[in-house]
Amino acid sequence: QVQLVESGGGLVQAGGSLRLSCAASGRTFSSYAMGWFRQAPGKEREFITTITGSGGSRYYADSVKGRFTISRDNAKNMVYLQMNSLKPDDTAVYYCGASGRASTIVVRIAEYDYWGQGTQVTVSS
Repeated sequence: QVQLVESGGGLVQAGGSLRLSCAASGRTFSSYAMGWFRQAPGKEREFITTITGSGGSRYYADSVKGRFTISRDNAKNMVYLQMNSLKPDDTAVYYCGASGRASTIVVRIAEYDYWGQGTQVTVSS
């Protein structure tokens, strides 16, 4: 069982930056690939980025490539999402997820086993 808690959301102006954090419980954090997703009002949850259990591989959605960076600290059971050059279209609830497919790039929602409660990010124009 893995419990995930996101933090770091808030209100920011367009062009600004935020850093989201996701704290995970459990002793086998490196056994999970981690991902960030977001869900805007009236829209489906969408994939943003993922990182393998070792941290050796990352993958980004085109919409955030070059602006967002995912990282993890397995010693601290933490995964981060650094978001730069934020746009109003980035406004959404951001969720972190954990997938038992630790060594693969996991982009499908159905392949994630655990989810956090989400943190709101609002980007004003």
